[in-house]
Amino acid sequence: MSMKVSDHILERLRAWEVEHVFAYPGDGINGLLAAWGRADNKPQFIQSRHEEMSAFEAVGYAKFSGKVGVCAATSGPGAIHLLNGLYDAKLDHVPVVAIVGQTNRSAMGGSYQQEVDLLSLYKDVASDFCEMVTVPEQLPNVLDRAMRTAIARRSVTAVIIPADVQELDYSAPEHAFKMVPSSLGMAQYAPVPSDPDVERAAEVLNEGEKVAILIGQGARGARQEVMDVAERLGAGVAKALLGKDALDDDLPYVTGSIGLLGTRPSYEMMRDCDTLLVIGSSFPYTQFLPEFGQARAVQIDIDPHMVGLRYPFEVNLVGDARETLRRLLPHLRPVKEADDSKDAKDRSWRKQIEKNTARWWEVMQRRATVDADPINPEYVAHALNDLLPENVILAADSGSAANWYARHLRLRGAMRGSLSGTLATMGPGVPYVIGAKFAHGDRPAIALVGDGAMQMNGLAELITIAKYWKQWADPRLVVAVFNNQDLNQVTWEMRAMSGAPQFLPSQELPDVAYAEFARSLGLDGMRVEKPEAVQGAWQAALTADRPFVLDFRTDPAVPPIPPHASLDQIEAAAASVLKGDSDRAAMVRQGFKAKVQDLLPGRRHREDRPGAGEER
Repeated sequence: MSMKVSDHILERLRAWEVEHVFAYPGDGINGLLAAWGRADNKPQFIQSRHEEMSAFEAVGYAKFSGKVGVCAATSGPGAIHLLNGLYDAKLDHVPVVAIVGQTNRSAMGGSYQQEVDLLSLYKDVASDFCEMVTVPEQLPNVLDRAMRTAIARRSVTAVIIPADVQELDYSAPEHAFKMVPSSLGMAQYAPVPSDPDVERAAEVLNEGEKVAILIGQGARGARQEVMDVAERLGAGVAKALLGKDALDDDLPYVTGSIGLLGTRPSYEMMRDCDTLLVIGSSFPYTQFLPEFGQARAVQIDIDPHMVGLRYPFEVNLVGDARETLRRLLPHLRPVKEADDSKDAKDRSWRKQIEKNTARWWEVMQRRATVDADPINPEYVAHALNDLLPENVILAADSGSAANWYARHLRLRGAMRGSLSGTLATMGPGVPYVIGAKFAHGDRPAIALVGDGAMQMNGLAELITIAKYWKQWADPRLVVAVFNNQDLNQVTWEMRAMSGAPQFLPSQELPDVAYAEFARSLGLDGMRVEKPEAVQGAWQAALTADRPFVLDFRTDPAVPPIPPHASLDQIEAAAASVLKGDSDRAAMVRQGFKAKVQDLLPGRRHREDRPGAGEER
């Protein structure tokens, strides 16, 4: 039997060592589905409940495996549904290839059923490479370039294949005019900047007295080198959320996350530093970086299109983080202990950072133990911290759950974690960990999601978990739902940013029996309504013999406002109370109790700190 184009596509994916394709069927890819049947389901077709979930699962797989994630969908609505997940990949610089069906070539331009101009539709999300295959000879080149470009540019690429082309006999490109042959593989490479640029960067860093380092996901492969640079410069290290797992939170000079969901010591370090080194991050919120003109700055990024952004950098180094830092280290002068008066550059800056960081963790512990009705959501996350398996994979959904992930979980060692960092879309938490389990079936995974995200996407994807979990060597996949019956992050943003009270018709959510639904699928679950049951619930879920849903009834009045909230934000939140917020009494009570934890003994008065007048 002759090989069809669809057979060749799957064969080529196997040659690229693709093991899973996250997809949903439809007649626009019927040819591919038939080929999967002939290929004994290799690579494995992973059926989600919705094409958007297929894309999110491909993103989760790519984020946690370091490989290309591949998703597939039918023409028209299926292709459209993929887009949100693909934009998540594009904005977080994750390699994903989308294979999309299209109507027959003979019907194009005829306003045919499900006919959508996919080349135009995908022009932005797959701007690095988007092609439609119209004759068999275009393959394998188009598919190879899609794979290679996704890897090289850490982005989204798309291959559009009309349904009738899928059914054609495959014919390889010939040794002839206007034929384009191709080859497999993508060599490993680690670009580095020129020596003069490295030396210029070292000069800037050596002259700094108070050096702050900000790392992102691009520093993940340079853990030891980042530690060496921080030690040599006497610097503290803050982390963008996508780089939360790039360096251990247990290191005393690691100040934690930065930004709207960040920590006070990260904010203070950026506020007071005179030198900034950014490694592998395009952190967007410039208001959380040093004031313009305050700090001299150096950036290291592998992508030349991403350097020079966010801050007026004096030196931009384009290169792989690990290799660039290795070349930079010999040029850096070590900071010594302040053992004589002539040593102007001592470790007092680092010691202050470590003191601020230790104080922060004390505050977080105290905030987690504040009474709430019925459960403080900060305690839910804080109680998990000491129970995290050493090789756990974590995903946080967007919303207030991301606050607790960012501030309470201390990732260390082989632990991995991620979230929708740049798109900040709702709903990827559960599909992320599904993709992670196909990448690492031998590792436990946990998704921290709000009830809004769970109702949007998570409930249906529990069906996907039920369908596949027995394939995983380690069956543990825990979905923790912060069930406060409120779209809480937006509620607090309305209060703090707009001074508007909670608008119940948009914010109030129905209560759902999440754990019961999980049990109805053959999974396990537990509803938790008392704080004294939280730790035991985590232990039960993390020792279960199957995926587990924890339904935590949390208090929506616990404020996720940043600990460095401005006066304007606090005043706006107060204004919303005066305007009649439906939850204003509990909001004031919880906000006051949480803020008290910042004022307990052991903390210097505001007026004693540099820049104190700018803090709140």
